[in-house]
Amino acid sequence: MVVSIRRINMKIGDKIRILDMEGEARYSGRTGTITHIDCIGQLHGTWGGCAVIPGTDLFEVITEDNSNE
Repeated sequence: MVVSIRRINMKIGDKIRILDMEGEARYSGRTGTITHIDCIGQLHGTWGGCAVIPGTDLFEVITEDNSNE
């Protein structure tokens, strides 16, 4: 399953770094792998119990180019 989010194609297995999660400061800086994308486009993964909400929460996709930043 691929979900298009503001020109970014996210898919299960992609790795992300949470930069800012609204109302959940403790999640900032966490990284993880997307394990599920629900029917409204929220990203669920190995970073903890909260879903990342594209368009509300700030995150980046981790690629080989930026994995060590």
